[in-house]
Amino acid sequence: MYKSLSDRLSGIFDRLKGRGALSEDDVNTAMREIRIALLEADVALPVVKEFIEQAKEKAIGQELVKSINPAQMVVKIVNEQLIHALGGEPEPINLAAPSPMVILMTGLQGSGKTTTSAKLAKLLTTKFGKNVLLASLDVYRPAAQLQLETLAKQMSIPSLPIVDSEKPLAITKRAMTAAKTQNTDVIILDTAGRLHIDDELMAELKEIKSLSKPIETFLVADSLTGQDAVNIAKSFHDAIGVTSIILTRADGDGRGGAALSMRHVTGCPIKFLGMGERIDQLEIFDPHRVASRILDMGDIIALVERASALAESEDQEKLAKKLEKGHFDLNDMAKQLEGMQKMGGLSSMLGFLPGIGKIQDKLEGAGLDDSLVRRQLAVIRSMTKKERRTPNILNGSRRKRIALGAGVQVMEVNRLLKQFEQMQTMFKRMGKIGKKGFMRQGLGAMMRGI
Repeated sequence: MYKSLSDRLSGIFDRLKGRGALSEDDVNTAMREIRIALLEADVALPVVKEFIEQAKEKAIGQELVKSINPAQMVVKIVNEQLIHALGGEPEPINLAAPSPMVILMTGLQGSGKTTTSAKLAKLLTTKFGKNVLLASLDVYRPAAQLQLETLAKQMSIPSLPIVDSEKPLAITKRAMTAAKTQNTDVIILDTAGRLHIDDELMAELKEIKSLSKPIETFLVADSLTGQDAVNIAKSFHDAIGVTSIILTRADGDGRGGAALSMRHVTGCPIKFLGMGERIDQLEIFDPHRVASRILDMGDIIALVERASALAESEDQEKLAKKLEKGHFDLNDMAKQLEGMQKMGGLSSMLGFLPGIGKIQDKLEGAGLDDSLVRRQLAVIRSMTKKERRTPNILNGSRRKRIALGAGVQVMEVNRLLKQFEQMQTMFKRMGKIGKKGFMRQGLGAMMRGI
Protein backbone atom coordinates (compact mmCIF):
# COMPACT_ATOMS: atom_id res chain seq x y z
CA MET A 1 0.00 0.00 0.00
CA TYR A 2 2.87 2.36 0.71
CA LYS A 3 5.28 1.45 -2.11
CA SER A 4 4.82 4.59 -4.22
CA LEU A 5 5.11 6.92 -1.23
CA SER A 6 7.99 4.89 0.20
CA ASP A 7 9.91 5.07 -3.10
CA ARG A 8 9.44 8.85 -3.33
CA LEU A 9 10.53 9.52 0.26
CA SER A 10 13.54 7.20 -0.04
CA GLY A 11 14.71 9.13 -3.10
CA ILE A 12 14.38 12.45 -1.26
CA PHE A 13 16.34 11.19 1.75
CA ASP A 14 19.06 9.66 -0.43
CA ARG A 15 19.65 13.05 -2.04
CA LEU A 16 19.84 14.70 1.38
CA LYS A 17 22.35 12.14 2.67
CA GLY A 18 24.58 12.84 -0.32
CA ARG A 19 24.92 16.52 0.62
CA GLY A 20 26.54 16.16 4.05
CA ALA A 21 25.87 19.49 5.83
CA LEU A 22 22.40 20.86 5.06
CA SER A 23 21.44 24.47 4.47
CA GLU A 24 17.99 25.91 5.13
CA ASP A 25 17.39 25.90 1.36
CA ASP A 26 18.19 22.17 1.24
CA VAL A 27 15.60 21.49 3.96
CA ASN A 28 12.98 23.72 2.29
CA THR A 29 13.50 21.92 -1.05
CA ALA A 30 13.18 18.53 0.64
CA MET A 31 9.99 19.60 2.42
CA ARG A 32 8.45 20.79 -0.86
CA GLU A 33 9.24 17.41 -2.41
CA ILE A 34 7.78 15.58 0.61
CA ARG A 35 4.65 17.74 0.33
CA ILE A 36 4.18 16.76 -3.32
CA ALA A 37 4.84 13.08 -2.52
CA LEU A 38 2.18 13.11 0.22
CA LEU A 39 -0.40 14.84 -1.98
CA GLU A 40 0.24 12.39 -4.83
CA ALA A 41 -0.27 9.55 -2.33
CA ASP A 42 -3.83 10.84 -1.70
CA VAL A 43 -3.06 12.26 1.75
CA ALA A 44 -5.68 14.90 2.62
CA LEU A 45 -4.51 18.51 2.18
CA PRO A 46 -5.10 19.59 5.83
CA VAL A 47 -2.98 16.62 6.97
CA VAL A 48 -0.20 17.53 4.55
CA LYS A 49 -0.17 21.17 5.63
CA GLU A 50 0.08 20.29 9.32
CA PHE A 51 2.67 17.59 8.61
CA ILE A 52 4.98 19.91 6.64
CA GLU A 53 4.62 22.87 9.02
CA GLN A 54 5.57 20.81 12.08
CA ALA A 55 8.36 18.90 10.31
CA LYS A 56 9.87 22.10 8.86
CA GLU A 57 9.76 23.83 12.25
CA LYS A 58 11.84 21.01 13.76
CA ALA A 59 14.07 20.53 10.72
CA ILE A 60 15.31 24.13 10.55
CA GLY A 61 15.39 24.57 14.31
CA GLN A 62 17.80 23.58 17.06
CA GLU A 63 17.31 19.84 16.56
CA LEU A 64 18.99 19.96 13.15
CA VAL A 65 21.71 22.45 14.16
CA LYS A 66 22.86 20.28 17.08
CA SER A 67 22.73 17.07 15.07
CA ILE A 68 25.97 15.28 14.10
CA ASN A 69 24.23 13.88 10.99
CA PRO A 70 21.70 16.44 9.68
CA ALA A 71 20.28 14.18 6.94
CA GLN A 72 19.59 11.37 9.42
CA MET A 73 17.96 13.90 11.73
CA VAL A 74 15.59 14.95 8.93
CA VAL A 75 14.64 11.28 8.45
CA LYS A 76 14.05 10.99 12.21
CA ILE A 77 11.86 14.11 12.22
CA VAL A 78 9.78 12.87 9.26
CA ASN A 79 9.42 9.47 10.93
CA GLU A 80 8.12 11.14 14.10
CA GLN A 81 5.64 13.21 12.08
CA LEU A 82 4.41 10.11 10.27
CA ILE A 83 3.82 8.37 13.59
CA HIS A 84 1.94 11.43 14.85
CA ALA A 85 -0.22 11.60 11.70
CA LEU A 86 -1.02 7.88 12.01
CA GLY A 87 -2.25 8.29 15.57
CA GLY A 88 0.84 8.17 17.80
CA GLU A 89 0.34 4.98 19.79
CA PRO A 90 -1.65 1.84 18.91
CA GLU A 91 -5.11 1.85 20.44
CA PRO A 92 -6.39 -1.59 21.50
CA ILE A 93 -9.88 -2.78 20.70
CA ASN A 94 -12.33 -1.90 23.45
CA LEU A 95 -13.20 -5.13 25.27
CA ALA A 96 -13.82 -3.59 28.70
CA ALA A 97 -17.53 -4.27 29.06
CA PRO A 98 -19.86 -6.99 30.41
CA SER A 99 -20.58 -9.93 28.10
CA PRO A 100 -22.03 -10.26 25.58
CA MET A 101 -20.31 -7.26 23.97
CA VAL A 102 -21.49 -6.11 20.54
CA ILE A 103 -19.18 -5.02 17.71
CA LEU A 104 -20.93 -3.30 14.82
CA MET A 105 -19.30 -3.60 11.37
CA THR A 106 -20.26 -0.88 8.88
CA GLY A 107 -19.06 0.25 5.46
CA LEU A 108 -19.94 0.44 1.80
CA GLN A 109 -20.58 -2.65 -0.29
CA GLY A 110 -17.34 -4.02 -1.72
CA SER A 111 -15.11 -2.77 1.09
CA GLY A 112 -14.48 -6.32 2.37
CA LYS A 113 -16.76 -5.99 5.39
CA THR A 114 -18.00 -9.59 5.55
CA THR A 115 -14.54 -11.13 5.17
CA THR A 116 -13.18 -8.65 7.73
CA SER A 117 -15.94 -9.61 10.18
CA ALA A 118 -14.75 -13.22 9.91
CA LYS A 119 -11.10 -12.18 10.26
CA LEU A 120 -11.90 -10.17 13.38
CA ALA A 121 -13.80 -13.13 14.86
CA LYS A 122 -10.75 -15.33 14.24
CA LEU A 123 -8.41 -12.79 15.87
CA LEU A 124 -10.64 -12.33 18.93
CA THR A 125 -10.86 -16.10 19.32
CA THR A 126 -7.16 -16.94 18.91
CA LYS A 127 -5.41 -13.85 20.32
CA PHE A 128 -7.88 -12.70 22.99
CA GLY A 129 -9.50 -16.02 23.90
CA LYS A 130 -13.07 -14.75 23.38
CA ASN A 131 -16.15 -16.79 22.49
CA VAL A 132 -17.54 -15.06 19.40
CA LEU A 133 -20.91 -15.23 17.65
CA LEU A 134 -21.11 -13.98 14.05
CA ALA A 135 -24.40 -12.61 12.74
CA SER A 136 -25.13 -11.25 9.27
CA LEU A 137 -27.69 -8.45 9.02
CA ASP A 138 -27.16 -8.09 5.27
CA VAL A 139 -30.49 -9.20 3.85
CA TYR A 140 -30.01 -7.19 0.65
CA ARG A 141 -26.89 -8.54 -1.07
CA PRO A 142 -27.50 -12.00 -2.56
CA ALA A 143 -25.81 -14.80 -0.56
CA ALA A 144 -24.22 -12.32 1.90
CA GLN A 145 -25.58 -14.21 4.91
CA LEU A 146 -24.49 -17.53 3.42
CA GLN A 147 -20.99 -16.13 2.82
CA LEU A 148 -20.55 -15.26 6.51
CA GLU A 149 -22.02 -18.60 7.60
CA THR A 150 -19.55 -20.46 5.33
CA LEU A 151 -16.58 -18.49 6.69
CA ALA A 152 -17.73 -19.18 10.25
CA LYS A 153 -17.89 -22.93 9.56
CA GLN A 154 -14.36 -22.88 8.11
CA MET A 155 -13.10 -21.36 11.38
CA SER A 156 -15.33 -23.47 13.66
CA ILE A 157 -16.83 -20.27 15.07
CA PRO A 158 -20.60 -20.11 15.79
CA SER A 159 -22.84 -18.07 13.51
CA LEU A 160 -26.47 -17.13 13.95
CA PRO A 161 -28.72 -19.46 11.93
CA ILE A 162 -30.26 -17.82 8.86
CA VAL A 163 -34.02 -17.18 8.90
CA ASP A 164 -35.55 -16.30 5.53
CA SER A 165 -37.17 -12.85 5.15
CA GLU A 166 -36.09 -11.71 8.64
CA LYS A 167 -35.34 -7.98 8.94
CA PRO A 168 -32.03 -6.59 10.30
CA LEU A 169 -33.52 -5.35 13.59
CA ALA A 170 -35.15 -8.73 14.25
CA ILE A 171 -31.84 -10.48 13.47
CA THR A 172 -30.09 -8.17 15.93
CA LYS A 173 -32.56 -9.00 18.71
CA ARG A 174 -32.26 -12.74 18.00
CA ALA A 175 -28.44 -12.55 18.04
CA MET A 176 -28.44 -10.79 21.43
CA THR A 177 -30.85 -13.36 22.87
CA ALA A 178 -28.85 -16.29 21.48
CA ALA A 179 -25.59 -14.87 22.85
CA LYS A 180 -26.92 -14.88 26.40
CA THR A 181 -27.71 -18.60 26.21
CA GLN A 182 -24.47 -19.63 24.45
CA ASN A 183 -21.86 -18.19 26.82
CA THR A 184 -20.87 -15.67 24.13
CA ASP A 185 -18.35 -12.93 24.93
CA VAL A 186 -18.57 -10.95 21.69
CA ILE A 187 -21.28 -10.62 19.02
CA ILE A 188 -20.05 -9.33 15.65
CA LEU A 189 -22.89 -7.80 13.62
CA ASP A 190 -22.07 -7.61 9.91
CA THR A 191 -24.39 -4.93 8.56
CA ALA A 192 -25.47 -4.34 4.98
CA GLY A 193 -23.49 -2.03 2.74
CA ARG A 194 -24.61 0.05 -0.22
CA LEU A 195 -22.91 1.14 -3.41
CA HIS A 196 -23.08 4.69 -2.07
CA ILE A 197 -24.00 6.48 1.17
CA ASP A 198 -27.74 7.09 1.41
CA ASP A 199 -30.32 8.12 3.99
CA GLU A 200 -31.90 4.65 4.08
CA LEU A 201 -28.56 3.01 4.95
CA MET A 202 -27.81 5.51 7.70
CA ALA A 203 -31.30 5.31 9.20
CA GLU A 204 -31.04 1.52 9.41
CA LEU A 205 -27.58 1.70 11.00
CA LYS A 206 -28.78 4.20 13.59
CA GLU A 207 -31.64 1.87 14.60
CA ILE A 208 -29.33 -1.14 14.85
CA LYS A 209 -26.79 0.84 16.88
CA SER A 210 -29.48 2.16 19.22
CA LEU A 211 -30.79 -1.36 19.84
CA SER A 212 -27.46 -3.19 20.20
CA LYS A 213 -25.43 -0.49 22.04
CA PRO A 214 -22.07 -1.65 20.57
CA ILE A 215 -18.77 -1.17 22.40
CA GLU A 216 -17.13 -0.62 19.00
CA THR A 217 -18.61 0.68 15.75
CA PHE A 218 -16.06 -0.15 13.08
CA LEU A 219 -15.98 1.44 9.67
CA VAL A 220 -14.45 -1.01 7.18
CA ALA A 221 -12.88 1.02 4.36
CA ASP A 222 -10.98 -0.07 1.25
CA SER A 223 -7.57 1.61 1.38
CA LEU A 224 -7.22 1.35 -2.41
CA THR A 225 -10.01 3.92 -2.91
CA GLY A 226 -7.58 6.63 -1.74
CA GLN A 227 -9.09 10.02 -0.99
CA ASP A 228 -12.63 8.64 -1.37
CA ALA A 229 -12.00 6.35 1.62
CA VAL A 230 -11.34 9.44 3.74
CA ASN A 231 -14.55 11.14 2.56
CA ILE A 232 -16.55 7.96 3.20
CA ALA A 233 -15.11 7.72 6.72
CA LYS A 234 -16.10 11.29 7.51
CA SER A 235 -19.63 10.75 6.19
CA PHE A 236 -20.16 7.60 8.28
CA HIS A 237 -18.65 9.20 11.38
CA ASP A 238 -20.81 12.32 11.09
CA ALA A 239 -23.96 10.24 10.53
CA ILE A 240 -23.71 7.37 13.04
CA GLY A 241 -20.64 7.98 15.24
CA VAL A 242 -17.91 5.57 14.16
CA THR A 243 -15.49 4.66 16.98
CA SER A 244 -12.71 2.96 15.01
CA ILE A 245 -11.54 2.11 11.49
CA ILE A 246 -10.34 -1.05 9.75
CA LEU A 247 -8.50 -0.56 6.45
CA THR A 248 -8.76 -3.47 4.03
CA ARG A 249 -6.49 -4.39 1.10
CA ALA A 250 -3.57 -2.69 2.81
CA ASP A 251 -1.26 -5.12 1.00
CA GLY A 252 -2.30 -3.72 -2.40
CA ASP A 253 -0.49 -1.28 -4.67
CA GLY A 254 -2.55 1.76 -3.75
CA ARG A 255 -0.93 5.05 -2.86
CA GLY A 256 -1.48 4.67 0.89
CA GLY A 257 -2.73 8.16 1.74
CA ALA A 258 -5.92 6.91 3.39
CA ALA A 259 -4.05 5.61 6.43
CA LEU A 260 -2.31 8.96 6.90
CA SER A 261 -5.56 10.94 6.64
CA MET A 262 -8.16 8.88 8.52
CA ARG A 263 -7.21 9.82 12.07
CA HIS A 264 -6.93 13.54 11.30
CA VAL A 265 -10.20 13.78 9.35
CA THR A 266 -12.41 11.64 11.61
CA GLY A 267 -10.66 11.71 14.96
CA CYS A 268 -11.13 7.91 15.02
CA PRO A 269 -8.18 5.54 15.36
CA ILE A 270 -7.30 2.90 12.79
CA LYS A 271 -7.18 -0.33 14.79
CA PHE A 272 -6.65 -3.05 12.18
CA LEU A 273 -5.21 -3.56 8.69
CA GLY A 274 -6.38 -6.29 6.32
CA MET A 275 -3.14 -7.53 4.76
CA GLY A 276 -4.34 -10.31 2.43
CA GLU A 277 -7.17 -12.63 1.51
CA ARG A 278 -6.50 -15.34 4.09
CA ILE A 279 -8.65 -15.40 7.20
CA ASP A 280 -5.64 -14.90 9.51
CA GLN A 281 -4.35 -11.83 7.65
CA LEU A 282 -5.68 -9.10 9.93
CA GLU A 283 -3.00 -7.06 11.71
CA ILE A 284 -3.29 -4.81 14.73
CA PHE A 285 -2.49 -1.28 13.52
CA ASP A 286 0.68 0.14 15.06
CA PRO A 287 1.65 3.69 13.89
CA HIS A 288 5.33 3.13 14.71
CA ARG A 289 5.55 0.00 12.58
CA VAL A 290 3.53 1.44 9.69
CA ALA A 291 5.76 4.54 9.65
CA SER A 292 8.81 2.26 9.48
CA ARG A 293 7.34 0.48 6.47
CA ILE A 294 6.60 3.78 4.72
CA LEU A 295 10.22 4.92 5.24
CA ASP A 296 11.54 1.54 4.02
CA MET A 297 12.93 0.84 7.49
CA GLY A 298 11.20 -2.55 7.58
CA ASP A 299 9.02 -4.17 10.22
CA ILE A 300 11.08 -6.91 11.81
CA ILE A 301 8.61 -7.25 14.70
CA ALA A 302 5.81 -8.26 12.31
CA LEU A 303 8.09 -10.78 10.60
CA VAL A 304 9.10 -12.31 13.94
CA GLU A 305 5.45 -12.49 15.02
CA ARG A 306 4.54 -14.38 11.85
CA ALA A 307 7.45 -16.76 12.28
CA SER A 308 6.60 -17.29 15.97
CA ALA A 309 2.99 -18.13 15.12
CA LEU A 310 4.23 -20.67 12.61
CA ALA A 311 6.82 -22.10 15.03
CA GLU A 312 4.08 -22.89 17.52
CA SER A 313 2.31 -25.19 15.08
CA GLU A 314 2.07 -28.93 15.57
CA ASP A 315 4.06 -29.65 12.38
CA GLN A 316 7.03 -27.64 13.65
CA GLU A 317 6.97 -29.56 16.93
CA LYS A 318 7.11 -32.87 15.06
CA LEU A 319 9.88 -31.61 12.80
CA ALA A 320 11.92 -30.42 15.79
CA LYS A 321 11.69 -33.91 17.34
CA LYS A 322 12.90 -35.48 14.07
CA LEU A 323 15.83 -33.10 13.90
CA GLU A 324 16.86 -33.94 17.44
CA LYS A 325 17.55 -37.42 16.06
CA GLY A 326 19.42 -35.99 13.04
CA HIS A 327 16.67 -36.74 10.48
CA PHE A 328 15.73 -34.26 7.74
CA ASP A 329 14.35 -35.20 4.32
CA LEU A 330 12.67 -33.50 1.38
CA ASN A 331 9.22 -33.96 2.95
CA ASP A 332 10.45 -31.77 5.82
CA MET A 333 11.85 -29.23 3.38
CA ALA A 334 8.46 -29.07 1.64
CA LYS A 335 6.81 -28.30 4.99
CA GLN A 336 9.23 -25.42 5.51
CA LEU A 337 8.39 -24.05 2.05
CA GLU A 338 4.68 -24.41 2.80
CA GLY A 339 5.37 -22.51 6.04
CA MET A 340 6.70 -19.61 3.97
CA GLN A 341 3.49 -19.58 1.98
CA LYS A 342 1.46 -19.51 5.20
CA MET A 343 3.46 -16.46 6.29
CA GLY A 344 2.32 -14.63 3.17
CA GLY A 345 4.91 -15.82 0.67
CA LEU A 346 8.53 -14.90 0.05
CA SER A 347 7.76 -11.42 -1.31
CA SER A 348 5.61 -10.64 1.73
CA MET A 349 8.38 -11.74 4.10
CA LEU A 350 11.00 -9.71 2.21
CA GLY A 351 8.74 -6.68 2.42
CA PHE A 352 9.28 -6.53 6.18
CA LEU A 353 13.08 -6.20 5.85
CA PRO A 354 14.77 -2.76 6.11
CA GLY A 355 15.89 -1.19 2.82
CA ILE A 356 14.24 -3.85 0.68
CA GLY A 357 12.48 -1.22 -1.45
CA LYS A 358 15.77 -0.08 -2.97
CA ILE A 359 16.65 -3.54 -4.25
CA GLN A 360 13.16 -4.86 -4.99
CA ASP A 361 13.65 -4.65 -8.76
CA LYS A 362 16.95 -6.55 -8.54
CA LEU A 363 15.34 -9.28 -6.44
CA GLU A 364 12.52 -9.64 -8.94
CA GLY A 365 15.08 -9.80 -11.77
CA ALA A 366 16.89 -12.58 -9.94
CA GLY A 367 13.67 -14.57 -9.66
CA LEU A 368 13.40 -14.19 -5.87
CA ASP A 369 9.64 -14.00 -5.68
CA ASP A 370 6.71 -16.17 -4.66
CA SER A 371 6.99 -18.19 -7.88
CA LEU A 372 10.36 -19.53 -6.65
CA VAL A 373 8.71 -21.20 -3.65
CA ARG A 374 5.92 -22.56 -5.84
CA ARG A 375 8.43 -24.01 -8.31
CA GLN A 376 10.47 -25.62 -5.53
CA LEU A 377 7.33 -27.21 -4.10
CA ALA A 378 6.42 -28.44 -7.58
CA VAL A 379 9.84 -30.10 -7.87
CA ILE A 380 9.47 -31.93 -4.54
CA ARG A 381 5.90 -32.98 -5.32
CA SER A 382 7.08 -34.46 -8.64
CA MET A 383 9.26 -36.94 -6.74
CA THR A 384 8.19 -40.37 -5.54
CA LYS A 385 7.78 -41.00 -1.81
CA LYS A 386 11.02 -43.00 -1.83
CA GLU A 387 12.93 -40.16 -3.56
CA ARG A 388 11.74 -37.63 -0.98
CA ARG A 389 12.85 -39.88 1.87
CA THR A 390 16.21 -40.83 0.28
CA PRO A 391 17.40 -38.02 -2.03
CA ASN A 392 20.78 -39.70 -2.56
CA ILE A 393 19.18 -42.00 -5.16
CA LEU A 394 18.38 -39.02 -7.43
CA ASN A 395 20.61 -39.72 -10.43
CA GLY A 396 20.58 -37.87 -13.77
CA SER A 397 17.64 -39.71 -15.33
CA ARG A 398 15.49 -39.29 -12.23
CA ARG A 399 16.28 -35.55 -12.13
CA LYS A 400 15.23 -35.17 -15.80
CA ARG A 401 11.93 -36.95 -15.06
CA ILE A 402 11.28 -34.73 -12.02
CA ALA A 403 12.07 -31.55 -13.98
CA LEU A 404 9.64 -32.61 -16.73
CA GLY A 405 6.93 -33.37 -14.16
CA ALA A 406 7.40 -30.01 -12.39
CA GLY A 407 7.64 -28.02 -15.62
CA VAL A 408 11.10 -26.63 -14.82
CA GLN A 409 14.67 -26.99 -16.10
CA VAL A 410 16.97 -29.67 -14.65
CA MET A 411 19.18 -26.88 -13.26
CA GLU A 412 16.32 -25.87 -10.92
CA VAL A 413 16.12 -29.43 -9.61
CA ASN A 414 19.89 -29.39 -9.05
CA ARG A 415 19.71 -26.03 -7.29
CA LEU A 416 16.99 -27.22 -4.93
CA LEU A 417 18.95 -30.38 -4.08
CA LYS A 418 22.06 -28.31 -3.37
CA GLN A 419 20.00 -26.09 -1.06
CA PHE A 420 18.63 -29.22 0.62
CA GLU A 421 22.16 -30.54 1.20
CA GLN A 422 23.15 -27.24 2.84
CA MET A 423 20.14 -27.41 5.12
CA GLN A 424 20.79 -31.06 5.92
CA THR A 425 24.38 -30.23 6.91
CA MET A 426 23.14 -27.45 9.17
CA PHE A 427 20.53 -29.65 10.83
CA LYS A 428 23.11 -32.32 11.58
CA ARG A 429 24.34 -29.85 14.16
CA MET A 430 20.84 -29.78 15.63
CA GLY A 431 22.03 -31.48 18.80
CA LYS A 432 24.14 -28.44 19.62
CA ILE A 433 21.37 -25.96 18.82
CA GLY A 434 18.54 -27.80 20.60
CA LYS A 435 14.82 -27.75 19.85
CA LYS A 436 14.28 -24.15 20.98
CA GLY A 437 17.12 -23.04 18.75
CA PHE A 438 15.49 -24.64 15.75
CA MET A 439 12.13 -23.06 16.54
CA ARG A 440 13.82 -19.67 16.35
CA GLN A 441 16.13 -20.34 13.39
CA GLY A 442 14.30 -22.77 11.08
CA LEU A 443 12.86 -20.20 8.69
CA GLY A 444 15.89 -17.95 8.97
CA ALA A 445 18.14 -20.78 7.86
CA MET A 446 15.72 -21.44 5.04
CA MET A 447 16.11 -17.88 3.81
CA ARG A 448 19.92 -18.04 3.97
CA GLY A 449 19.90 -21.13 1.78
CA ILE A 450 18.04 -19.45 -1.07
